[in-house]
Amino acid sequence: MRSAVDNPFSPGSDVVPNIWAGRVEQLSDWRDVVRPRRVAGLYERGRTILGEPGTGKSSLVRRIARDAVASGDWVTPQLRIPSGADPLKLVAGAVLRLVEQAGIASGATGRVVELLRRVETVAASGFSLTVRGGDGPEPFTALYELLVEVGRAAVRQGNAVLIHVDEVQNITDERALSQLLIALGDALTHTVEVEVPGGRLVERHLPIAVYLTGLPDFEDMAGARKGATFARRFRTSALTALGEDDLRAALQPLIVSGWVVPDGAGETKSITLDALAADAVVQLCCGEPFLFQLAGERAWYAGSGDVVTADEVTAGWRGAEGEASSHVERVLARLPQKERTFVDVMAAMRPEDRTLTRIAREMGEASAQAVGPTAQRLDTVRGVIERGKPYSFRNRAVEAYLTSDWPRVG
Repeated sequence: MRSAVDNPFSPGSDVVPNIWAGRVEQLSDWRDVVRPRRVAGLYERGRTILGEPGTGKSSLVRRIARDAVASGDWVTPQLRIPSGADPLKLVAGAVLRLVEQAGIASGATGRVVELLRRVETVAASGFSLTVRGGDGPEPFTALYELLVEVGRAAVRQGNAVLIHVDEVQNITDERALSQLLIALGDALTHTVEVEVPGGRLVERHLPIAVYLTGLPDFEDMAGARKGATFARRFRTSALTALGEDDLRAALQPLIVSGWVVPDGAGETKSITLDALAADAVVQLCCGEPFLFQLAGERAWYAGSGDVVTADEVTAGWRGAEGEASSHVERVLARLPQKERTFVDVMAAMRPEDRTLTRIAREMGEASAQAVGPTAQRLDTVRGVIERGKPYSFRNRAVEAYLTSDWPRVG
């Protein structure tokens, strides 16, 4: 039987769903590039992963963090920054937990003891220490220096340190943002001397990796305002919709082998997904990770048999239409007026007519150049459209919402 306890789909943020779809490039980047280079002592930039709500940013990094823990790495919890919160305070608290995990405090003397004391004060008072002063180094400097000590311990241990700061767009105080980025960035670039076989001393970077996740707005906050330093120390990528092939690949094990659940009689059985049901899930979710999990969850609850059918996908989706609409409306509501007008005008046109010149004309602009920056931002930052010949929608849910009856089903 199917139950809530056995449902393999998990819509929502900050969870690693059992049915994982796509993001192979980002997962491979951690496994094949970031971690090996940092552990080997080679420099590698931090990663900033941005995207609209529901694109799976936090879930992706939590999946990376789970893999890191399995490899024996030291990992912070997901450090979500609430609006108006002090980021230095939250990160300082997390670094102190890493210190405990690394066993640094037990044998600490002199300078390290003083660093611990200062960072404990930062964890209690945060950025306000910068304003009112106090004994010891600046809060961000103490944080950086303690991160270096954690990195040194990781070198001795042979593992990596992973720091994940989430909802970074909520750091609205420019001074606090600057200090946090400097502390983390300086830790990424710091080098230490280590002894290698033969007694030689060589320089290496610390095995520290930093992931920042948040909404696309952060690119303006950190990139444009903080300039080239941020770009040199963090590589930014924007998550967009998943491809249909990724979604089908994620569902294939359910079609072939099924999901094992208790049968109520002390044994187990497999709940399989009909191939047509898989097609229905793929079409309804329009590539959005949140909607993919939502469609699967509702289909699971829509029946009780050993096979999830296409009719159950449709029936379950009817109860999720409101959530699907709200998901797209949140994306559209975040667009500035000119970007929203661009999207609405583009949606009203036939696909073959969607050129920048024609879109500009329909918007009442004198030339394509007048809307060029808007189109570029909708493409490279928002991930809503794709500039081509002609223009097209990259966010298939936005396109479906504006050009059809979706998310309603017959």
